[in-house]
Amino acid sequence: MNTCGLCGTSTRGILCTRHRDKLAASLAELPALYDEVGECLVPRRSGWGDIIPTRGSAGPQSPINEDVLDTVNWGRAAELVRSWRADVRRVRWPHRGATPPGGLKEDCRWLAQEVQWIADAYPAAADLTREIWTLEAQARNVVGDPAPLRKVVGTCIAPVDDQGTVCGAEITHCAGESRLVCRSCRCVYEGQNDLLLLLHYQPREIA
Repeated sequence: MNTCGLCGTSTRGILCTRHRDKLAASLAELPALYDEVGECLVPRRSGWGDIIPTRGSAGPQSPINEDVLDTVNWGRAAELVRSWRADVRRVRWPHRGATPPGGLKEDCRWLAQEVQWIADAYPAAADLTREIWTLEAQARNVVGDPAPLRKVVGTCIAPVDDQGTVCGAEITHCAGESRLVCRSCRCVYEGQNDLLLLLHYQPREIA
């Protein structure tokens, strides 16, 4: 019988069941979190919808929090997760070739599929878990907790009665979602035509 490398609980492998499950959950959430990080740190230059501002004041010379951007970004997260995927693959299948190409989403998905073996037999399982949790904590510090955050992107233009009354409820979007759904009338907007119509009929502010 071993002890969990994170909490010291007795376990048959490297990680206890609780921390194995927490690692799996973090791997599942990480890509969406870093989608949200990108939206928080790099404001949209044009278009409609609310933008979450960066923390603090970047001054007139830059709209981006560059100090945070240097350490918390998709590229850095992807590089670290890729290195863990390569090492897990090396230890488990030492005679296989190079790690197949892929980005953060693919690497997180692959590690999540291997999480049982990682918890049971990967010697560096505790270090891998700590680093994934550090990436998650850094992202949550930028986007807020829980994350990813929902942002208002417009108002619903769907008619709700025979008189042509427009719903008008706020429509929100979460990173990773492929369509917009009004939570009031349940109208679904998906595809280019729907989104262009939604944009076209947004109420204009009176100057």
